[in-house]
Formats: sequence, structure tokens, C-alpha cells
Amino acid sequence: MNRTRQSLRRRRPTLVAVAALLLTLTGLSPGTGGTAAAAEARRANGAPILPVTACADLATDGTTASDLSAVPDAPTRITSATVVEATATVPAYCFVKGYVAPQVNFELKLPLSTWQGRYLQQGCGGLCGYISATTFPAAPDPACEARAGGDFALAATDDGHTSPGPFSAEGWGQDQQLRIDFGYRAVHVVSVAAKAVMKEYYGTPPRYSYFNGCSDGGREGLMEAQRYPEDFDGIIAGAPAAYMPFLASEHTAWVARANAGTDGRPVLTADKLSGLHSAVLAACDGDDGLIDGQIDDPRTCDFDPASIQCAAGVDRTDCLTPAQVTAAQKLYAPPTDENGQLLYPGREEPGSEISWAGPPVPWITAPPGTPTFAPVTADNYLRYLAFPVGQPGVPLADWEFTSQNFAELLPEQHTIAALDPDLSEFRDAGGKLILYHGWADTLIPPTGTTNYYRAVQDNMGGPAATNRFARLFMFPGLYHCTGGGPGPDNSDLVHQLVGWTERGAAPQKIIATRADANGNTTRTRPVYPYPIVARYKGTGSIDDAANFAPAPPATRPDDHVDWLGNDLLK
Repeated sequence: MNRTRQSLRRRRPTLVAVAALLLTLTGLSPGTGGTAAAAEARRANGAPILPVTACADLATDGTTASDLSAVPDAPTRITSATVVEATATVPAYCFVKGYVAPQVNFELKLPLSTWQGRYLQQGCGGLCGYISATTFPAAPDPACEARAGGDFALAATDDGHTSPGPFSAEGWGQDQQLRIDFGYRAVHVVSVAAKAVMKEYYGTPPRYSYFNGCSDGGREGLMEAQRYPEDFDGIIAGAPAAYMPFLASEHTAWVARANAGTDGRPVLTADKLSGLHSAVLAACDGDDGLIDGQIDDPRTCDFDPASIQCAAGVDRTDCLTPAQVTAAQKLYAPPTDENGQLLYPGREEPGSEISWAGPPVPWITAPPGTPTFAPVTADNYLRYLAFPVGQPGVPLADWEFTSQNFAELLPEQHTIAALDPDLSEFRDAGGKLILYHGWADTLIPPTGTTNYYRAVQDNMGGPAATNRFARLFMFPGLYHCTGGGPGPDNSDLVHQLVGWTERGAAPQKIIATRADANGNTTRTRPVYPYPIVARYKGTGSIDDAANFAPAPPATRPDDHVDWLGNDLLK
């Protein structure tokens, strides 16, 4: 990827405003903007790149449709292309809808007057089946050299199928092509198609291409780095479902069964979670040297739910019945086979208890009358995706946690798992990877990510060599993706990735923030590249990031997890 790396300069506001007005009214580039040569000239001097064709002409009955249908490996059809007027917070853009054959649907937003040559593709969540909403990244500090926001073109895809719910595989899971689209093809072909559309519209392809995804989107990001290392210059992979075949069929099934009573109802009820969480904090909050309502690394937490078992004949919200103690003990333990061997490299971590009933969704338990998603997800996966097409599925109720059943899951991991630790082609292409995960994630155990990252380090020459292109950030107290939690849960990763990719400014820390219901910031904390942790300096507010400094962890458990799938990460 030999590219001329030039700083991006802002045009004077008056010129941008005039261009925006003209383009909003017409969908066309003004004056001298109608040639590819002019677009290239603007690209060279850092000015916004304007369209060279009308937005509407991108549609199937427009002048460029035949070109897009011939895109190599990604035959593309545009079903609609319309101009969306600017608002106070969103630039005017050409809104494109289309698909890559056979049925990988996508949406693309192309700024009319603010595009600086960046492309950002958004990942999906769950088992996809819908197109995620995309938003232009908020502009950082105006003094920052690399402005962002309307200078991005945006895209997202449904991964090639539609589903009645985010965790449903019924109706598409038994179609091999749709499995391949979901597993790895859809994100790739949409990146190819989107770049072809941008070349038609602006007269030039994007200068830099980025991917941002969490959960299944995180898996997609890793899959791109592993299978298609030149699709994106920078990738954000959050809470990646990289172990997908074993996540849904072993871990999710394990927690669903662990908390299911003989009547099918949750044993550990939602009203008990606050008391359980308080007991965990009382036991472990100070392990990191600071009482602050969050656990920096739950692997160091030694907590037994039996310590808060109710007295005989008592059932209060601040204690657990004997059956609830047993359920909680199973949740805090990884799934194991008949020989005690781990079937998955993770568990429900101490400190995550509140989110067992959501946010982001009621996963393990829920208030009365509210369904839980772990049983639904595991049952759908085992019935429709876990085994090769044509092989009967297994209902969750009949699934057994055995080494033989684990072996039955292996064929499909070639399509869906993203566990290859050899990222040398991505590194050699100049790619940059930001991984992140919350230590209080309920849906996807965080130790799977630390285990994968250690495998990458082992394959890529060690921690120092890996840090040159890939960094992991572990957020204390964060639930799934940005689903809240006792720790700060919001951070600006996109601009960190832009700075690293375009200016070589590797992220040294992420300032995470937490806000109240009114949007007021209540806590900021630095998060450093793993395994470095934030250590309180001893003075000042513990809610102010300025009062923390980087430090090695006082105790660091071994990141290598010995589980039945060890060989998949070699």
C-alpha cells in the first residue's frame, strides 16, 4: 500500500458552505468539479473531494449502473440513490441502497461537500440479518489536524440475509451460501462494492478505509484482517465474537442451562443481582488498590456465592437460596466436558452481575414476563448453524457438554470462527488494529480476547513487535460493547485509529468517560494498552483521568487459557 500520506487541510467555511448549498440543491458538483482529474487535484491539495456525477445517476437506471454490475467478485446493483439534506449535526449526503449478488444488502452514505477521502464500514451485531444504523463520527477538537465527521463515507450490510431477530438463524442457517456470506464474504464484497461506488461518484476511490465493529462486528473485523488484509487500512474490533461456533454452542448454552430451573424459569432472579454484585464488590473492589466501584481485572477476584447464602427458610434480595448459589457458581465457572477440560476460554466474570439482566439485553435472567436471550441464542445456533448444512440440529435442551460434541462443532468453525493469530499479511500491508473488550462483558467473555491477543503476540514476534500494529484495550467495568457498566463506557476509538493509521500516532491511552442520564460527565479514566493499567496517583478526584498514571499490573494471570480448542489458535 504505497500511498502519499498528506495532512488534511480545512477549506474556509465560506467555500464549504457555498458548496454544501449547491450540492444539496442539485446533487451535482459545482463548476470545475465534474471531472476525475479535478477530483484528483482536490485530493492532492487536501480540499474536500466533490462528486463528479449526480447522486441519482448511481441508481440502476442511471448512467453508471452497468459499470457497477461488472465489479470483479462483487457484482453490484444500486436500487436507489437520493440526496439527503444537511441538518445541524449531519452533512448533506447521497444515500445509496443496493446489494451485491446474490443478496448482500448494503447502505452507503456519501457526503456531498465534506468528503476528505475516508471510508468507514460499520459491523453488525448478533447474527446480523439487518443493516445497522450508521452515524458520521463527531468531529474532534477543531484544533486537531485530522478532522473527522462528514469527511467519512459510511456503509453497513445485513451480511446477506434477513432475520426476525438479532439472534435468529431460522430460515437462512441451512443455506450454505448464506452461511458463507455471514461468515466472511459479505463484509469483504461490500467493501469492494462501496469503493467502486465512491470511484464512480467522486472520480477517485477512498484514500483510507476503516472498519469499526463490536460483538459479531468485532469478529467481522478480525476476519477481515485474517482473510482480506488489504480491504481496510485500520480496523476496530470490539468484544469480538471470534470463537463464534463455541461461544454460542458451549458458553452461551452453558449459562442458559446453568440458570434454568426444572420449570424453565430462571433460578437466579433479576431481583437478586444487585445484592450479589454488592457482595462481589465488597470482596474484590480493593484488589487493584482502589475502592472505586469497579474491578480492574476480575480474574484476580476470589469470590464464592456461598458466602451470601440465605439462612434456612429465608429468601431475601440480599442473599441467595441454595439453588441460586449453585447456579451462580456454575455461571462463574467456564463450561467443561466430562473430563473437566474447558470447552470455552471464558466465564461470567465477577463484577458483571448487574448486566446478567441487561443492559444491553436480558441475557441470563430477567424480570418476570421478560424473555432472556441466552437460551434463545443457544437454541437457534444449535438448531440451525452449529453443524454442516443437511446435518440435523440439536435443541438446547438436548445438548450435552462433551468432548465428542465439541468435535462435532469443528467443521463449521472454518466458515465462522476468526481465530487465526497470523496477522502478518495485514501488518505487512500497513494495517492497524485496535482491539477492545469490557471486563464486565456478559455476552462474550473477555478472557477469550486476551487469550487470542496472546496468541497473536506469540505468532507475531512478541508484545513489542505486535504493539507496532495491533493494540488491545481492556475497559474495567464495561458491559458488552458500549452497554454501560460501573466503569466509564464511552471512548473515541475512531479518531485514535485515524491518527495511528494516517499520522503514525499509536494510541498510548484511551480516555474513557461515563455520563449520567442528563449527559453530564461523572467519571473519566485512562485505559492503556494491555496489560498496562491505570494507577491512582494518590491525590485528587478518583473520577478525573488526570489523577491516574500508567503502571504494570500488580498481579497478572496467565493470558494463555488451556481449552479444547488450543490448536485453533496456532
